[in-house]
Amino acid sequence: MQKRFWVYIVASRRNGTIYTGHTDDIAMRVHQHKIKSFKGFAAKYGCDQLVWCEPHETRESAFKRERQIKEWRRTWKLALIEEVNPRWLDLAETMSMWV
Repeated sequence: MQKRFWVYIVASRRNGTIYTGHTDDIAMRVHQHKIKSFKGFAAKYGCDQLVWCEPHETRESAFKRERQIKEWRRTWKLALIEEVNPRWLDLAETMSMWV
């Protein structure tokens, strides 16, 4: 099985603070956000709910997409989330079904 890379957005709550990142292990990274393993922006603002993610075949592709999204206006990021997750559900709860 080919390794997947992910671009993701975690949020503190619906329309709250959001953080965009990329990883090669989405389940582990979301767990790290939930237990606040790293004392950075996401931990400081309580961004621990996975509200959006997108798979990529290469690390480079994921990194480029992350950088692209980080340059977007907040309204564009919110629209991206709401397009696939209008109720802002924590996708980590169903993660085992699609990882």
